[in-house]
Amino acid sequence: MASKRPQVPQMRGVTDLFSMDVGEESSSNTVSIHKIVLPKSQPRRYFDPEKLAQLTQSVKEHGILEPLLVRPLEDGYELIAGERRYRAAKEVGLAEVPVVVREFNDRQALQVALIENLQRDDLNPVDETEGLLQLMAIELDISTDEVVSILNQAANAKKRGQELTDNVIRQLEAVESLLSTVGRFTAESFRVNRLPLLNLPQDVLDVLRQGKIEFTKARVIARIKDEDQREALLQEAIAESLPLSEIKDKIKALQSQEEPEPTPEKLIAQRWSEIGKRLQKGNLLDDRKKRDRLTKLLDELDKLTTNS
Repeated sequence: MASKRPQVPQMRGVTDLFSMDVGEESSSNTVSIHKIVLPKSQPRRYFDPEKLAQLTQSVKEHGILEPLLVRPLEDGYELIAGERRYRAAKEVGLAEVPVVVREFNDRQALQVALIENLQRDDLNPVDETEGLLQLMAIELDISTDEVVSILNQAANAKKRGQELTDNVIRQLEAVESLLSTVGRFTAESFRVNRLPLLNLPQDVLDVLRQGKIEFTKARVIARIKDEDQREALLQEAIAESLPLSEIKDKIKALQSQEEPEPTPEKLIAQRWSEIGKRLQKGNLLDDRKKRDRLTKLLDELDKLTTNS
């Protein structure tokens, strides 16, 4: 049975969560796995089946070596961190698992779950990006869309030499502080290199979330508008581990096939444009004979196009 519920820890923000010792004001127990429920909001959406199978085998041979982190509910516990171990234990059929029980409110529980996932080496870039965005939103107490807006405002203001409002400056400082604690991005590098990822087509996002393809390759393949062509290249790139250069070559080939044959009108307009550029750059008009000849040709063209 679990011991008496500890008091809620006082935390000022995300930085406190990183330095928090879960052993303080917490209790370690072995509880029935059937009393543990998953949270409604789960930061991590994808688990590699192969790695999960390896963990399951390890749990089968050695048991759960690191306790799950849970918070008490009225009739059981909610899992905060350790979902892979929880899934492996259920697969093996363990009746009881070791847990560390700690009192968290909803906000703190989500923060801890997000941070626990962000510290994983095998976290895919989609879940990582969404997790960081959620963490920023919680820290600033705003929506993820508003976080994106703040990042874009800061970038646009810098580009135009404009000043930010005091509120946006404070929010941006909080974002920078959070990202420095996580240790992978600045606000601007996150905006430029990660936010575009969330706008990729769903089929590209799915394979990226599953870790089947690198982000750089996925971003290039996402440029293909035709869904069937995009899916075919995705599967080929994954199956044959195509290098980025070859993927780009294949995309160029697809795009050349899609380009329609130019109409006669368009060809003539293109030639006319090219001739005009050469006239501006060269010294053709310095020669009187050539200038007179060109004038006559222009007169003929003028009559021809007027009569049409």
